[in-house]
Amino acid sequence: MRAHEAGALHAQAGHRGPAWLSTPRDVNDLVPQLWSSTAKKSGEGSLVIGGVDLRDLVAEHGSPAFVLDEDDFRARARAFKHAFKDFDVYYAGKAFLCTTVVRWVMEEGLNLDICSGGELAVALRAGADPKRLGFHGNNKSEQELARALDAGVGRIIVDSQHEITRLIELARERNTTAPVMIRVTAGVEAHTHEYIATAHEDQKFGFSITSGAAFEAVARVNEAPELELLGLHSHIGSQIFDSSGFEVAAKRVIALHARVSEELGVDMPDLDLGGGFGIAYTTQDDPSDPAQLATELGKIVEHECRAFEVEVPRVSIEPGRAIVGPAMCTVYSVGTVKEVELDYGASRSYISVDGGMSDNIRAALYDADYSCTLANRYSDSEPSLARVVGKHCESGDIVVKDEFLPSDVRPGDLIAVPGTGAYCRSMASNYNHVPRPPVIAVKDGHTRVVVRRETEDDLLALDMGADA
Repeated sequence: MRAHEAGALHAQAGHRGPAWLSTPRDVNDLVPQLWSSTAKKSGEGSLVIGGVDLRDLVAEHGSPAFVLDEDDFRARARAFKHAFKDFDVYYAGKAFLCTTVVRWVMEEGLNLDICSGGELAVALRAGADPKRLGFHGNNKSEQELARALDAGVGRIIVDSQHEITRLIELARERNTTAPVMIRVTAGVEAHTHEYIATAHEDQKFGFSITSGAAFEAVARVNEAPELELLGLHSHIGSQIFDSSGFEVAAKRVIALHARVSEELGVDMPDLDLGGGFGIAYTTQDDPSDPAQLATELGKIVEHECRAFEVEVPRVSIEPGRAIVGPAMCTVYSVGTVKEVELDYGASRSYISVDGGMSDNIRAALYDADYSCTLANRYSDSEPSLARVVGKHCESGDIVVKDEFLPSDVRPGDLIAVPGTGAYCRSMASNYNHVPRPPVIAVKDGHTRVVVRRETEDDLLALDMGADA
């Protein structure tokens, strides 16, 4: 098929939609695997999460708003903790982090993965045990590393020779020993978007196993009295459904682990296989549950360690998206509805909402697909293929590319988008000077603001160019 002149977003014309999207029998129904566990429709057709009707939530807190289901978040954290009982589970804070989430993570027995000074500050403010923190990042500053050492962070994942040098000097100044893991590149092409695949050779993260840079880094860390060598860290990407990538990566990483044992006489105690476990954004996604993942990864590690005749190290994983992603949705208010004529007599309904790419950049950045539902009422109108778009001055400001919604959606209606817990609020911006939405936790019929809505005063407070 010839590419559409205006780009891939315009190639699926009108009412046909993508091949994976089918017309629902009842457009009011929820697809359970896309939503948090407490989500349901009321008798009036409104969406209720954590016992809170989203009509009431918007009336009190406004829209757009991120709605965080506390019970669902905690249940997913516990599921990983229970399934991976022989592993250390680090919640990946980059997916979404605030002090409340840090406390939930600590209370559920998980550790926390951070990757900036800001995330470290949130963790410390929340009272997290520094020993349960892992500090990532390919370009940590001296100030960030110094703060990590001063706080007593449990492990620092080094990513370059420059960082090793900085860490040696900072540890020497403090007369302390820095606990270190080595980020390695296993050369695995994960089946995901190229921007979130992180283990192939041509990208910024880690030391290459193939080139020998990883072994050199391990040897240097091992020789430095200021550093404690904990083990190797591998991460193959994000939104991954196939364990075959982990199998290939584990084989290469454990081969390096065995070489270190044989040639350097060092038995590293830890091994981190990263995370990136996928979630269901639409009906085309089929994620694995934690128990299945634990069984598969456990077998992979045991098999490879047996093959290389090394003891099985303490293994860590880092689920972030898989915990918080489905636990949160975003609720928007509809502002305008426009029917647009396309080629060959087709048309598409454009539903504009009061948020967009400033609160969810993933559709524009990754061409990510999302689902949605009418959240404030029941409709007996026929399903119609619609595109939900934002309010920003970009044609690529698309929230949901294709979804069936009632044909009578109108201004003032509420639209809710599931699966927005990961990389939506954490990657939010102030594009067009739009304040970022709040995060409202819901539980047992009550709401709690865990991240407040930004205001225009917040935006103006940073502008130092003119007198008030």
